[in-house]
Amino acid sequence: MRIDVVSIFPEYLDALELSLIGKARQDGLLELNVRNLRDFTTDRHRTVDDTPYGGGAGMVMKPEPWALALEAVLASAGAGAPSGGPGPGSDSAIEDRRPVLIVPSPAGEVFTQSIAHELAAEQHLVFACGRYEGIDERVLEWAAGSFRVRPMSLGDYVLNGGEVAVLAMVEAIGRLVPGVVGNPESLVEESHSDGLLEYPVYTKPSVWRGRAVPEVLLSGNHARIARFRRDEQLRRTALRRPDLAGALAPEQLTASDQSILAEAAGPQELQEQ
Repeated sequence: MRIDVVSIFPEYLDALELSLIGKARQDGLLELNVRNLRDFTTDRHRTVDDTPYGGGAGMVMKPEPWALALEAVLASAGAGAPSGGPGPGSDSAIEDRRPVLIVPSPAGEVFTQSIAHELAAEQHLVFACGRYEGIDERVLEWAAGSFRVRPMSLGDYVLNGGEVAVLAMVEAIGRLVPGVVGNPESLVEESHSDGLLEYPVYTKPSVWRGRAVPEVLLSGNHARIARFRRDEQLRRTALRRPDLAGALAPEQLTASDQSILAEAAGPQELQEQ
């Protein structure tokens, strides 16, 4: 997988040299290219922002540096410059080969584990790190000619810029690329892999500061352990993320599952009254 990032703070992305993502880069599983947006300015002050049309607080990122930066990304990848988007009757297979341009924005769709899986199957991702009040909207319209543009949000809050969001998304996506995580089974039993939060985990010693590991985990009874972990997933999801619990398909829940969910939701409902 190839990943390109454009930012006015390229050093922000140095953290991607560490841990599993850094190793994946060394092993050739991930190719990461970081570009400084200011390298695509033409004035001596390397200006990337200006005042907004219509007034208002803050500054807006200028379109031309972004166009030049994205054209450079395309050129380095052997793709053409944006031409206005695929026309009527265009080959969908050709359209699908366009890189995905992800623009971190609180106005974007919420990034989820399912989207991470979807993006992990792509060959080329490009991240545009906005700052100030954001990027001139015409850049996104223009870029749709050669990119599949996806504004993306980490959640319902605002950051100073897109770099932190890119770090989170690249880590979430990159770890799903085959070969990046040594034991792929660890990707199956984790939060959001099945619509539930992960169950609590424990390690040695069996008793720590007077607190014992749940007896069932020491029993060696795999069926009991599986039931315990499933119940804990259901309880944790109902208590911490009732929105996820409410979205579970009834046909995927056993009678025991439904009982655990009802038991866990009871105290929560009482607190809200």
